[in-house]
Amino acid sequence: MTQTDIDNYRPFGWTQKMKLHPLIPALFALTAVLTLQLPGTAFAQSDKPQYGAKLISPKPGQVLQPGQVVRVQWTATFPNVDLSMCETEVLLSLDGGATIYMMVTEQRNPRIQYFDWTVPNTPTKQAVLDIRFGCLNIYPETSSRQLQSPFVICSPPAL
Repeated sequence: MTQTDIDNYRPFGWTQKMKLHPLIPALFALTAVLTLQLPGTAFAQSDKPQYGAKLISPKPGQVLQPGQVVRVQWTATFPNVDLSMCETEVLLSLDGGATIYMMVTEQRNPRIQYFDWTVPNTPTKQAVLDIRFGCLNIYPETSSRQLQSPFVICSPPAL
């Protein structure tokens, strides 16, 4: 029995004599590293400000009633990106920020840092808001859970 060599190079126009230049893999690696450092990409590493938010209202420990309309307000620090391609969402946690219970807002303009919220009938002593920010293909969605500002949603009054 004889062994047959199978030449897989021919369908692609390669021959045994064609070799990959030793610098080609190094150039691919360098290109990948530099791409991760380009400003304006989701993977850029920079010293520029990152996203962060700080809740102003409701205040820590504030007691809210179901059905009450409350102004939710915060301040935010944004990365150096074009905010016209960005959005903010606010989500509610009922367990101190461990999990998310519901979306409080849909996607909204990040420059508008307040809205009036009708408190849901979800009693908890550990309500926390998560103010998220992200930019389409520019900056990854980033969570800013307001763990320093838990508030209370009390049970509705008995009828």
